[in-house]
Amino acid sequence: MIVSIHQPDYLPYIGYFYKIFQSDAFVYLDDAQYSTDNIHNWNRIKTPQGELKLKIPVENKLGMGINEVRTRDELKWKEKHIKTIEMNYGKAPFKALFESVKELILCDYKSLADMNIAINSYVCQQFSFKTKMYKASDSDIKTFREERVLDICEAYGAKTYISGNGARAYQNEENFTNRGIELRYTDYTPVKYNQLWKEFIPNMSILDYILNNGYEWEPIIEGIKDGNR
Repeated sequence: MIVSIHQPDYLPYIGYFYKIFQSDAFVYLDDAQYSTDNIHNWNRIKTPQGELKLKIPVENKLGMGINEVRTRDELKWKEKHIKTIEMNYGKAPFKALFESVKELILCDYKSLADMNIAINSYVCQQFSFKTKMYKASDSDIKTFREERVLDICEAYGAKTYISGNGARAYQNEENFTNRGIELRYTDYTPVKYNQLWKEFIPNMSILDYILNNGYEWEPIIEGIKDGNR
């Protein structure tokens, strides 16, 4: 059993979905503490002038979990994001695929986490991933940091845990080995694909890939293989 874990981010980049694709089970760490340093409420799209940051205004207090943070829909950010995306991807070959994502954005949600989970899980379905999805908040696991990762892995029967490379600085491989879990870091490398507007910019929102290339996952796998040779 291969398990991966990540906070629910807003329209994340290809590498996020690649980690899900590699896993048998993916756990949304929806009750992790909200942080302005992470991509919980923003991401980037490409425009004729280069990359553009789309940011969601939120209402939060220090220490809140992502599943407690409310998006400030009264500020009409949804309409602004949708208009910006439609304007900049009006010439994209698969622009019609945004309609379903737009409907998900426009739904009412209790929290930022719920919205991100709904959108990201839909994208995974369209890519035909077989990964089973879970929410950390549905478990009784109350530990913190690396100990919580280990406990989640154990709860879902992980034999292998796929981690992001940013965790190399603080994770101890021996702690995983002692629990019978192989610690594996993602081998994702940026994939070059058909993209509007001049020079290629890597690590844009997954929307940039979808609207330019459709829900074709195989080219991504081939591109990562080529990048790791």
